[in-house]
Amino acid sequence: MANHVLSLEVPTVMNTCILSIFDTSVYSDLIPVNCPTLQITVPGFSYSTELTVTPNFNQAITACDLKLQTQNCGTSYTDIPDGIYIIRYSVSPNDIVFVEYNHLRITKALNRYNNILCRVDVADCDPPFRIKQKLEALRIIRMYLDAAKAKVEVCHEPQKGMSLYNYALKLLMKMECVNC
Repeated sequence: MANHVLSLEVPTVMNTCILSIFDTSVYSDLIPVNCPTLQITVPGFSYSTELTVTPNFNQAITACDLKLQTQNCGTSYTDIPDGIYIIRYSVSPNDIVFVEYNHLRITKALNRYNNILCRVDVADCDPPFRIKQKLEALRIIRMYLDAAKAKVEVCHEPQKGMSLYNYALKLLMKMECVNC
């Protein structure tokens, strides 16, 4: 029996104003693709925003698309939050043919991480002990962020993932204060 194999990719992007999603589905030539729908639940919300898409879409979703921003859309761009996004993609019959993902957005955390890394005085030689300690602390923070994503997206343990994410943020804030 012919069927569609739905799939999405939600890459980590460094732009705080967009959530990038693209369709990596394999569509059967034997079945029409009707009513492709993308539903996104923003962290902290209990309802989803529905977007009409076309097969093989590549979307840069903004705060306006998510209904988080209602004014100056297209001229001013509001940051969208980090956290767990529930992303559901479906085609007709939409209650049967769908995929759903939990995506942990860590864009703001990664930008903080990179800004701290920029301030570390690293040279192309063996650094002093103080610099090695900072680099090791940053490496551990990055591992916490990676572990948080894995817990949410692969292990399906959203509470554990958010706990790790929040701990990594706490460590980043501590490092920002030390590096001020």
